[in-house]
Amino acid sequence: MKSFFTLLLALLLVGLAHGAQAQDMVYQPKNPAFGGGNPFNYSWLQASATAQNTIPDPVQPTTAQDPLAQFATNLNQQVLAQLTNRLITSQFGSGAIRPGTYTVGGYQVQVSQGTSGVVVQVTDTGTGNQTIITIPNGL
Repeated sequence: MKSFFTLLLALLLVGLAHGAQAQDMVYQPKNPAFGGGNPFNYSWLQASATAQNTIPDPVQPTTAQDPLAQFATNLNQQVLAQLTNRLITSQFGSGAIRPGTYTVGGYQVQVSQGTSGVVVQVTDTGTGNQTIITIPNGL
């Protein structure tokens, strides 16, 4: 009788056994910034990251400046702009910059007409470093 139950159990197990089934596993990123992620996850991920951020923002919003301090700052900027304009006019004259060699502080500025426009070569007399600027014709 014992062997009968064993045989019946074995037949039952064989009858109930199914073939193994499998499917391909496909990786799908959650974050849309990593390509392929669901774009609807972005707002949730951003809100979650913002909620977890415990580091204070180093850039503090500027507070309203005193109107008198703003006036003084604006006045200083206008005075400096006028001085700069007068310095350039006295050094180079009014209108277009004329070809020639100019010395401004520790710099030597050489202006010449090139094939593609006006060429301005600025040389630092202390170090010998040079910068060449070409202003195309028609400007």
